[in-house]
Amino acid sequence: MLIEVFKSKIHRVRVTASDLNYIGSITIDEDLIEAAGLVVGERVYIVNVNNGERFDTYIIKGKRKSGEVCLNGPAARKVQKDDVIIIIAYAQMTPEEAKTFQPKIVFPDEKTNLLT
Repeated sequence: MLIEVFKSKIHRVRVTASDLNYIGSITIDEDLIEAAGLVVGERVYIVNVNNGERFDTYIIKGKRKSGEVCLNGPAARKVQKDDVIIIIAYAQMTPEEAKTFQPKIVFPDEKTNLLT
């Protein structure tokens, strides 16, 4: 049996842009993706601290060291520029694996979205 377990989180980043006319997804600075152990194309859950919206999408690689966090497509309607969001990923694993698994949590600078 597999269970779904919290894998990684980018905690409290600021939305830098939203692009309603893009196909969909969230564009994230490549440094943040790597620091959180995420993968381009991976499904992530977004929690908007400002308005309580919760939704899922997939990751697109943004420019390294840019601090970019852009919601694209329909997800752009669920955020506004400068909203603070939390990006969460889960993984499937056995209960035995889950007992020793250590998630990655990243706390970037909330004003710049850069790693300090």
